[in-house]
Amino acid sequence: MTNTRGKRRGTRYMFSRQFRKHGPIPLSTYMRIYKKGDIVDIKGTGTIQKGMPHKCYHGKTGRVYNVTQHAVGIIVNKQVKGKILAKRINVRIEHVKHSKSRDSFLQRVKANEAKKMEAKQKGSWIELKRQPAPPRDAHFVSTKKNEPQLLEPIPYEFMA
Repeated sequence: MTNTRGKRRGTRYMFSRQFRKHGPIPLSTYMRIYKKGDIVDIKGTGTIQKGMPHKCYHGKTGRVYNVTQHAVGIIVNKQVKGKILAKRINVRIEHVKHSKSRDSFLQRVKANEAKKMEAKQKGSWIELKRQPAPPRDAHFVSTKKNEPQLLEPIPYEFMA
């Protein structure tokens, strides 16, 4: 079959609803508050065709730059050949949700601030950088009831 050039070409599974998640959109979707500067994930919902993002923005994360009654304006990075362009798109709120990508960072910042305040009160210095897991400590393996076993490959024998 030829390559049809439709706007929603190749989105059979992309915009389909999840198993047992068909039907009306929950009201919590409409109750979320979006503000300028929020980081959001774009995920097209097939139930609502209005204000749907193009398939190239599905699964992308962007920053809100404009808020209207039913939609939000988002700045998203899009790779076009060799360059990355900051595209501005308008998407209805049914196709958008707050991103959790920054949550762990903000949690770490809060914990670090608490550690800094505590160290300042004690008058000591504290290391705030994350360190990779150190190598395991050296130890002796007992062979009392754990005799070493000899492992060797089984020789190939032809079965005719």
